[in-house]
Amino acid sequence: MPVLTVLAVTQPAGLAIALVVIAAIGADSLSAGKLALAFAGGAAGMGALAAFYSALAVGTMSVVAPIAAMGVVVPVAYGLATGEQPGPVQLVGLAVAVAGVVVLSYEEDSERPQIARRSIVLALVSALGFGAFFTLLDVAASDRPGWAVVSARVGGVAAVAVAVAAVRPSLRAIPGALGVLVAIGFFDIAANTLFAVASTMGLLPVVAVGGSMYPAFTVALAHVVLGERLSVAQRLGVVGALAGVAMIAGAS
Repeated sequence: MPVLTVLAVTQPAGLAIALVVIAAIGADSLSAGKLALAFAGGAAGMGALAAFYSALAVGTMSVVAPIAAMGVVVPVAYGLATGEQPGPVQLVGLAVAVAGVVVLSYEEDSERPQIARRSIVLALVSALGFGAFFTLLDVAASDRPGWAVVSARVGGVAAVAVAVAAVRPSLRAIPGALGVLVAIGFFDIAANTLFAVASTMGLLPVVAVGGSMYPAFTVALAHVVLGERLSVAQRLGVVGALAGVAMIAGAS
């Protein structure tokens, strides 16, 4: 299905689920400024998600996911800008992660170089968008971050609505896949909410490492479900990218 068709269902579904949860457990009120930051973060996150889905569709999932995880650099950079000092482990981790991404970018599907380059670029774009989303959601979130999550999702839905109106993708396949699309929306909003809650309990760079470890699960599923196989160099690249991300955030 077209990426926008998927997002046109999953994002409103996630918003509806978030509103139900808030009605059940409540949420802290937020200032207009923080709601605006969450809204902007949601729009950035939606662009990242669209780029990520597109990269997964045309590239190798086991390569795309670790590159997208480099978005952890953004919240870490924000932490440094607000007073944190980089340690030697973080600097080494950055070098290792970049080296891993370089290896993956070089090794990815040499038989289809144009498609491979496109998937790498999309993965890098998604990394920047996810990093901006994580940072802005953390800044906006309160102890009970329900309204921050809702505002972020409203921003995402608005971005999707504008894109759908401009591109007008086919929506005919939605009825046959509605159950799967709603499930995607559920897991997406659940992940966003859990991240927002976690960010109120610990330092953003430390929390970010947990969210950025999702590629390990994606790589495993791609291997088991899709039968993806990586070369030795690609495997080293995946390990390097994930290990570097862990070092960057874990040492914060």
